[in-house]
Amino acid sequence: MRIGLDLSPLSHPHPPGVARVVRELSQRLLASERFDFVELKPAAGADLRAWRQQELPRSIEGDGLAGIHSFVSAFPWRGGGLRVHTVHELPWRHGVSENADWRHRFWASFGARRADCTLSATAVVRDELASSWLVTEEKLRVTPWGVGAPFGEEPPSGVIDEVVPGQLRLPEDPFFLAPGAVRAKKNLSALLEGFARLHAEGVRAQLVVTGPETADLRRDLGLVSRLGLARWVSTPGELSDADLASLYRLAAGTCVLSSSEGFALPVAESLACGAPVVVARGGSAAEVSGDVGIQVDASDPDSVARGLRDALERGRALRSAALARGAEFTWERSAEQIEEVWGELA
Repeated sequence: MRIGLDLSPLSHPHPPGVARVVRELSQRLLASERFDFVELKPAAGADLRAWRQQELPRSIEGDGLAGIHSFVSAFPWRGGGLRVHTVHELPWRHGVSENADWRHRFWASFGARRADCTLSATAVVRDELASSWLVTEEKLRVTPWGVGAPFGEEPPSGVIDEVVPGQLRLPEDPFFLAPGAVRAKKNLSALLEGFARLHAEGVRAQLVVTGPETADLRRDLGLVSRLGLARWVSTPGELSDADLASLYRLAAGTCVLSSSEGFALPVAESLACGAPVVVARGGSAAEVSGDVGIQVDASDPDSVARGLRDALERGRALRSAALARGAEFTWERSAEQIEEVWGELA
């Protein structure tokens, strides 16, 4: 059974988390012994919608494909064969404007109705899809994403974690990590309000916000100044996976208070490195962290401050449980679950 893999997120701009999912899973699926997965990728600069809706249907027929697997919500509408797509999140359900335009809404509703199976990485997103009258629950499957090297309990050979903070010119105080919190949906402002309350209690700690400079980050840095936190917030920019893994292992905790998340890869990565996580209550990040996560009300600065203090005080005690929870998420397991979905359809 030959199945085409839509690898367009590797040739056209997509969020970093989506690109990571496609890289990790395609590598394993292309090596599958159960199915013959075929790589389908548009040329760099090609019109993505035209490629997907015009070229892919021809590939299905010309290459004898049984169907198309898409790691995003969009897929070729026309042509024969089966369709499996992935709905990462429904941001408009949470008041988030990013990726909430009519195209994303269309593929998450009418696309899910047309597809033979719709995947999501968490039960939170699956349940949101199931609440729509357009999507039948029998077509929904949860396939959690995974974690791989260099995110693990110990650094790779030759890597000394403690060198990284010095290279990034971080102070010696304990620090919290806010990976990629440079977009409005990451809700950095809620974390900053809680961080300010923590400092008002006399706790010395640093907050490290990774990711490129964006308009949203510049706005939040204005809040940093107004809260009097300028010397306590560091923005080292984009980091390599190796440096990020080192910071996870050294951090007092990783903070993910996003308004909307499909899976929250930083939560799984942090747990795999043994660091506690402070997450917004009730969302996908809380689902991924399980009982290990320190859940807070992101709208309440006092609740966020209590969560940060809890991470500082109980970090070592939570380490074993964090590692055990992080070990549950592997790319191999995720790829196997995708194969099981295609096995059911076959």
